[in-house]
Amino acid sequence: MFFIEPCINNDMDSCDTRTRAYKNGKTFDQCRQIAETVSVQIAKKINETGVVLWTEILETVDHDELVYKLTLKYLRRDGYNIGDWKTPQVTKIIV
Repeated sequence: MFFIEPCINNDMDSCDTRTRAYKNGKTFDQCRQIAETVSVQIAKKINETGVVLWTEILETVDHDELVYKLTLKYLRRDGYNIGDWKTPQVTKIIV
């Protein structure tokens, strides 16, 4: 069973999920911007070396889980194979 916590005093600013603080007090939009920047850096490294391990990405984002997941999402969007639990690495998709 799930419970939804109502807004107190109908203050919609406090209920806005986009302003919720994540790790180090960052908002979701800030995490998205960081992930976009990191995904460009990782893409360059993949193009040079051919592969980047998930652990390298996790270290690059300073173990911030949200930025890590968004980075993988953006790499997949940009046409990279993000692997799975058997092959935890990101590679270029060769067509």
